[in-house]
Amino acid sequence: MTCCEGWTSCNGFSLLILLLLGVVLNAIPLVANLVEEDKFFENPISCFEWWFPGIIGAGVMVIPATVMSLAARKRACCNDRTGMFLSSLLNVITVIGAVYCMLVSIQALAEGPLICNTQSNSVATCEFSLKNLTHIHLESFDLQWFFSDSCLSPTGFNNSTLNFSSEENHRIIHFSAFLGLLLVGILELLFGFSQILIGFLGCLCGVSKRRRRIG
Repeated sequence: MTCCEGWTSCNGFSLLILLLLGVVLNAIPLVANLVEEDKFFENPISCFEWWFPGIIGAGVMVIPATVMSLAARKRACCNDRTGMFLSSLLNVITVIGAVYCMLVSIQALAEGPLICNTQSNSVATCEFSLKNLTHIHLESFDLQWFFSDSCLSPTGFNNSTLNFSSEENHRIIHFSAFLGLLLVGILELLFGFSQILIGFLGCLCGVSKRRRRIG
């Protein structure tokens, strides 16, 4: 089976759905504060949505492979070894984006929302460094910030500015968005690797004669 046949078409539609889902999931915590309090950039749910794991990692970086896969069936653009090689190459970008989305999501789930970690919900408390993505401590991946009754300290700034309902909303939105993004990243990684393998095999074995005559 070459990249012009059934799997590539299925792969393209699957990546398109995951791409759109990733963008929506990333946008949810970004616009949640705007919906709740009619404010933007104030009291963000966490720092990690501003890394844009769904918009960039699971979104923009997946577009080239998605377009190639969707165009392959109609335009026969993969009916030669060059097209297969290009298909594999574009899916390497997909894999990189998926891994980025997964790393940010894992770190976000491990640390929880800002309300559980700082005395102020502000982007000013966010530290945007690649070191944050490489220092993931799986032993802290117990999600206590989500499963406990409350993650707020008994006394502190948070209790005077955010009520329990707001805390619950922030925790649920944070958990749902980044768990969804983690699953999206895993699925995109699997689809990307499978298409790389199919394209690589197509480069070695060539295209089917039937498809070549049609092209």
